[in-house]
Amino acid sequence: MNNAATNKNYEKLLRDYDKHCQYIANVANIELHETVEEKHNRVKSLEADYVTWFEYYFSNYAKSKCAWFHKKMANLIIKNKQINLLAEIYRSGAKSVHVDMGIPLYLMFTGELKFMLLIGETDIKAKKLLSGIQAQLQYNKRIINDYGAKFQYGDWAEGDFTTTDGVKFMSLGFGQSPRGVREGEWRPDYIVVDDVDNKKHVNNDRLMRESVDYITEDIWGCFDAEDNATQRFVFANNNFHKNSITNRLKIYFQSSSNAAKAEGNKSVHHVLTVRAVKDLINFIPEWPEKTSSEFWKKKFKNTPYRSFMREYMHVHIQDGSVYRFEDMQWKKMYNYKDYESLVVYSDLSYKAHADYKGMYLIGKKGREIHIIHSFLRHCTRPAVAEWLYNLYEAKKLEKANILYMIEGLFAMDEFVSDFDHEGDKRGYYIPVTPDKRGKADKYDRIEAMAGYFERHDVFFNEDERELADQITTIDQFLAFEKGSKANDDGPDAIQGGISKLNRYTHIQNFEPRLGFRKNEKGW
Repeated sequence: MNNAATNKNYEKLLRDYDKHCQYIANVANIELHETVEEKHNRVKSLEADYVTWFEYYFSNYAKSKCAWFHKKMANLIIKNKQINLLAEIYRSGAKSVHVDMGIPLYLMFTGELKFMLLIGETDIKAKKLLSGIQAQLQYNKRIINDYGAKFQYGDWAEGDFTTTDGVKFMSLGFGQSPRGVREGEWRPDYIVVDDVDNKKHVNNDRLMRESVDYITEDIWGCFDAEDNATQRFVFANNNFHKNSITNRLKIYFQSSSNAAKAEGNKSVHHVLTVRAVKDLINFIPEWPEKTSSEFWKKKFKNTPYRSFMREYMHVHIQDGSVYRFEDMQWKKMYNYKDYESLVVYSDLSYKAHADYKGMYLIGKKGREIHIIHSFLRHCTRPAVAEWLYNLYEAKKLEKANILYMIEGLFAMDEFVSDFDHEGDKRGYYIPVTPDKRGKADKYDRIEAMAGYFERHDVFFNEDERELADQITTIDQFLAFEKGSKANDDGPDAIQGGISKLNRYTHIQNFEPRLGFRKNEKGW
């Protein structure tokens, strides 16, 4: 970054900081008529519970009540003087305000913190994060009223300041050398690394290994090497990629924790994983005090599937690991009568955690395979039946020669009856039948289908390019990879339909040849 750009960034930070400080100074009322004893008892009562303490002193941040995971995260850090905590929390989960400001200030005021080192993605971002603490110490009336004026000298804009009690706060950009960092005889006793993962770097294996080494060697090496030394380390980030620093640390932390438990020892490594919602069926939020299920449903609907899963659910989706976007093709579909064969194929999983139900009308003509109409949604089975009947009527499918099939594993009586019930309402029945063929491993089947896409034999309906069902289908193809927890109901249903079409057209196009086999005598 050039000097001019750097100066502009600092100028903006200073302006924003001034506005923030004015807001802090005006936001909190204080009790002016307390006795010394009343104040002492009130403060001790607040300090008995971190969440209560935080919501009182930081009312400008606590617009919503703290979540269960804020309390759990704080208690883990506060109650363990030696801890390595990975806070794997979804974006907008307020992890930074707690690990960068709330928890360290709580530790400081309760006599448990002497030196905080904060590491941000860049030097400027680290200093901005540090500014939150200095602003509270200088302008928060409730803190000043209860704990006194603590800010003494230094400047967050320089990444370094100290309180009247001699507590030091310092920031560095990720990768800057922390070796030799100390304040007199004090070494850092609380270190937080916040939001340092970078999507531009996750595919550079060497850089990711070096980043983990930087944490476990350079940063951890800042702690005092002494038996009873306080060593609180927190790494906060959402887990968006399998090669990320976050995921590599998670694997290491979990492995170390399991090894300690196997030996009967208490582990210093902890992983706190929090997703935005409990599942993608009911969208029950993990922080209901802040957001509703309806909020997350809308967020999910208006966000690309792979982006939502990476940023809010910690599901690793790497575009194009098996299927590439450049192999996704679109074109105008033919008239139904022009296809050699047509099939409506459905995957109606009955499992409680199966997020999607998929149904597709697929056509074949020569080598080309057309995904004519797509249905891929979180819904009930009757909703799928209703969609099929609506499509049947709107597109006059009774005039086309179409096979209607449900994957056999899920084609029990209750599933077929859902379609029959819809038929009862309409006075006619679509002949949906089960596909009871034995099938190979799902991953192998879906991966084998990639050849059709690579040869550009598969086309999606150009007229449905903007429909959510088709967009989600393509997102699931791009997300598909071995070991991924991403949904694959759409690709699975399409694979079943293509397999059925290939068998059907093979039988249709097979021309038997009759001949005579000569006997031993040649006639």
